Amino acid sequence: MERLVEICCGSYEDALNAYKGKAKRIELNSALYLGGLTPSLASLKLTKKNTNLKVITMVRPRGAGFYYNDIEFEVMKEDARCLLENGADGIAFGCLNEDGTIHEKQTKEMIDIIKEYQGEVVFHRAFDCVKDPYVSIELLIQLGVDRILTSGLKPKAMDGKELIKDLQTKYGKQIEILAGSGINASNAREMMNDTGINQVHCSCKDWINDPTTKTHEVSYSYAPAPHENDYDVVSIELVEEIERSIQK
Repeated sequence: MERLVEICCGSYEDALNAYKGKAKRIELNSALYLGGLTPSLASLKLTKKNTNLKVITMVRPRGAGFYYNDIEFEVMKEDARCLLENGADGIAFGCLNEDGTIHEKQTKEMIDIIKEYQGEVVFHRAFDCVKDPYVSIELLIQLGVDRILTSGLKPKAMDGKELIKDLQTKYGKQIEILAGSGINASNAREMMNDTGINQVHCSCKDWINDPTTKTHEVSYSYAPAPHENDYDVVSIELVEEIERSIQK
């Protein structure tokens, strides 16, 4: 199968940069510094209008974990419908119980909404917080999930490579495995070669300075030094670099 890099984008500008770097698919978010939250409709509509990218949109109502109350879940379902009605090609989400098992009812409801619109169903890195990856992946396959984004239950995907390989070997014909976290042009090909997967997820992050981030005694900084006055963007050059690296 053709190898593919999915670019993690936090804005319409990021999506444009991914497109200019020859990416074919993105995951569109907001607030990447919180791990990615639901994007604005404007960013989705402009991306679909001005690029030919396949756009998987994040549905995540807040930072922290993935155990959602009824109010949060109502918002998630409505966000999914709005995004799909405005051109999203799929939805990335993840719903867990307090004990780290898959929240089957919420997951099934989200899948039903996504399938209504013929969208791709992606269970994101909430998978890396599950109690048992094998029990979890079998349930997600049974429920109809198309793809799982995972770092192999480790902070970085290269550290979780053995689990990713095992999941691909055991379940790769039933569900797509997408490796993400710490993937770049120096290791994307190795990850694919060593595990048998054919797709990786990468942020291709660069930084741009905003001198109004810290003024007087007021700070809106979210990044550690030396980037405390910066915000993150997708780099066209880094997208081009990782795209070249997987084709060698």
